[in-house]
Amino acid sequence: MAMAMVAAPKMKKGKFVLLLHAHLPYVRHPEHGDFLEEDWFYEAIAETYVPLLRTFERLVADGAPVRLTMSITPTLAAMMEDPLLQERAARHLERCVALAASEVRRTAGDEKLNALARFYRDRFGAARDYFEARGRRLIPAFRELQDAGFLEIITCAATHGFLPLMAGYPEAVRAQIMVARDYHTKLFGRPPAGIWLPECAYFPGVENYLREADLKWFVLDAHGLMFGRPQPRFAIHAPCYTPEGPAVFARDRDSSRQVWSQEEGYPGDPAYRDFYRDIGYDLPLDYLRPFLGADGQRKFTGLKYHRITGRTGDKEVYHRPWAEGAADAHASDFLASRLRQFEPLCAEMPLDPLVVSPYDAELFGHWWFEGPEFLDLFLRKAAYDQTLFEFTTPSAYLAANEVLQVVQPCASSWGNKGYWEVWLDRSNAWIYPHLHAAARRMTEMARRHARTRARWKEDTLQQMARELLLAQSSDWAFLMRTGTAKDYAARRTRDHLLRFNRLHDTLAAGRPDKDFLAACRERDNIFPDLAWRYYI
Repeated sequence: MAMAMVAAPKMKKGKFVLLLHAHLPYVRHPEHGDFLEEDWFYEAIAETYVPLLRTFERLVADGAPVRLTMSITPTLAAMMEDPLLQERAARHLERCVALAASEVRRTAGDEKLNALARFYRDRFGAARDYFEARGRRLIPAFRELQDAGFLEIITCAATHGFLPLMAGYPEAVRAQIMVARDYHTKLFGRPPAGIWLPECAYFPGVENYLREADLKWFVLDAHGLMFGRPQPRFAIHAPCYTPEGPAVFARDRDSSRQVWSQEEGYPGDPAYRDFYRDIGYDLPLDYLRPFLGADGQRKFTGLKYHRITGRTGDKEVYHRPWAEGAADAHASDFLASRLRQFEPLCAEMPLDPLVVSPYDAELFGHWWFEGPEFLDLFLRKAAYDQTLFEFTTPSAYLAANEVLQVVQPCASSWGNKGYWEVWLDRSNAWIYPHLHAAARRMTEMARRHARTRARWKEDTLQQMARELLLAQSSDWAFLMRTGTAKDYAARRTRDHLLRFNRLHDTLAAGRPDKDFLAACRERDNIFPDLAWRYYI
């Protein structure tokens, strides 16, 4: 008797989500002509955001079948939209071009350094020209990539507040999410479908606020889903719905480790540019001073002539062709690793297997100078040189896979040891009683004046909300813990709380202080349409 032939099950196609988390704390000091911490933003424009935009636009122009996901936090978006910071960013780029041009002249007798100086002059010049051609506004450029279907842009909490440590103050959590939703919709022309929880920090119940904001999904570190109940059937390789509705996606550790690990990560390759060796600390101060701003203090200039070389202080001159070759090799290796990862998953899973790889956007170009080149090479290789997996976005995956397991995730973050200790330890614990007291007072005042139509009361309540939101930024606790700019972080927390309390007292007394309110609104002008009634 002839035996019937049974067709082998068709292999599923892998789905790869590459997610870039673009975030900086809100740093804006109109009271100073130059302010050191504002350089974080200007450096990121020159080294990360403009290079990424140019990379993405080339991919779109070439018709590459690539889709990416990007969170642009409300604080970063507000800085990009601020005319004062746009003007100062343009000035920063002009200084970079001028310094590089000076370096071309100074290094004329050194062939290797002169080639690098000319490279920097051209690179900074291209960034400046792009920034000016865009009218100094980058948000519309990202929005065009969204509208072209290349990017899914999502939001974050309004000021990147650490939500689990606000859990006892529901109105504070709600305001962080609703204000973010509103501002994102205003800038990008559509409400966000997903949210990057600040620091990937989750507490059970946060989904209720996400559902109110009509946010469909969020991302956790792997253990946040793997320790859920019940355990996810497909581990981290498929999203799950939470009992309250929004879906949860989990970060893939393997792909993250290849980029982030100090021991194994690509950015540590000896061929790549050394981030910390900068001419701002190597060359005579008298020579550098015209390019350093009003205070003339040493700082990073973005001109770096050495490669990583090794763990010692002896560094060799950066050789651009070697770095480009390393980026190409690492892009190929990253692709090969994803193929090895997807192959058994595609053969065994009954639905399309998923890998979610999130990274801080500022890694690409700022911390890892060759990062944009690596990203471009990997995206093109993955798009054209294999058929095992394809790029997708979380929203697209959910649309194609409506039936998923329901899992209750566990409390988690992507910080050290996976929970709260980075944002709550001896260095920063002092801030939380003050933040919680302010959140309580904000709610009390919002409810007391819920029906007010007095303009000065509305303006005062709105500014109180701004000051509270800015004080709640997780960046301040993080900087205190790491010791990086810890004095600045502590001062920012205190200053916002002091302004909040003074505004509160004027409202409680029924006596407006118009000059003080105007000064606060000029200094901390984020979210011009902020709806303070979210605290009711």
